Amino acid sequence: MAQFLLGMTLAELGAVCTELGMKPFVAKQIADWLYKKRVGAIEQMSNLSKDNRARLAAHYEVGRKAPAQVMTSRDGTRKYAFEAVAPGQYIETVMIPDRDRATLCVSSQAGCKMGCVFCMTGRQGFHGNLTSREIISQFMDVEESEALTNAVFMGMGEPLDNWDNVKKAIEILTADWGFGWSPKRITLSTIGDLATLKDFLDSTQCHLAVSLHNPFHDERQKLMPVENRYRLEEVLKLIRQYDFTGQRRVTFEYIMFAGVNDTKRHSDALARLLRGLECRVNLIRFHKIPDSPLSSGGEALIEAFRSRLEAAGVNTTIRASRGEDIMAACGLLAGKNRN
Repeated sequence: MAQFLLGMTLAELGAVCTELGMKPFVAKQIADWLYKKRVGAIEQMSNLSKDNRARLAAHYEVGRKAPAQVMTSRDGTRKYAFEAVAPGQYIETVMIPDRDRATLCVSSQAGCKMGCVFCMTGRQGFHGNLTSREIISQFMDVEESEALTNAVFMGMGEPLDNWDNVKKAIEILTADWGFGWSPKRITLSTIGDLATLKDFLDSTQCHLAVSLHNPFHDERQKLMPVENRYRLEEVLKLIRQYDFTGQRRVTFEYIMFAGVNDTKRHSDALARLLRGLECRVNLIRFHKIPDSPLSSGGEALIEAFRSRLEAAGVNTTIRASRGEDIMAACGLLAGKNRN
């Protein structure tokens, strides 16, 4: 059974060259073909000798994978469904155009273990981690691949629960031998997985986004079971050890639920919780999901919440919803291929 070259780091490609009796410099040539020239087949790697191409092709394939479906929103947002992990399992990737930016919202898992009650992905349970190949394929196999300016690991799954593969993908995206992106073009979103958050903060300079959604421990538990394992106060304690006063940013995502987390009591507590931390709060309108008692309180409540936070000195924005009509907005990715 063939293995895949896509998703390998330069060191791993070097190991392949050693295994197949090829010179070490060939690894850099292969990386160039994979990540800069973006070929789809080994025979296209024309500066490799015919013998080396034959050796590679006997054991490996490139591993590009076309999407199974594409949907386009009225606002220009596009959602791609990729078959992943196992036949019949799909992950979704969203491309969000915005003036001179084209941001890819990337999935890291099929389904999710975290069980947040407001999220469609969490409802479907967990079906497997994506490999680094399946993550990088999302960047390479959307139609807008060459025009992408930014990436957010905010799609299906908890990126830090699949950190080994996400870390490899980030290395490929930011390395000179890979895509050559600045890490400032990448944001990783997490519910606060302390087991791997420190390594992310130490080993990359990518931006961080934390799903917060409620400043009170007992209330956050009801929305996000992860609060039982990794308390928000411990997550913030770790984050405060890092410098976010320069170009690197930390953002706190806060979905607004009517009567649940949108009161003055909540905004005051949130301002106290974040006091002294250079950060931004993103307020997000809740997108209704089937059979959920949660609802959105409307724009006036969100505006009032923002005003209270800003009066307390917290930099706050209201994030625009994109792609809701194709189930591509925050919390709506369900991994269903709709024929």
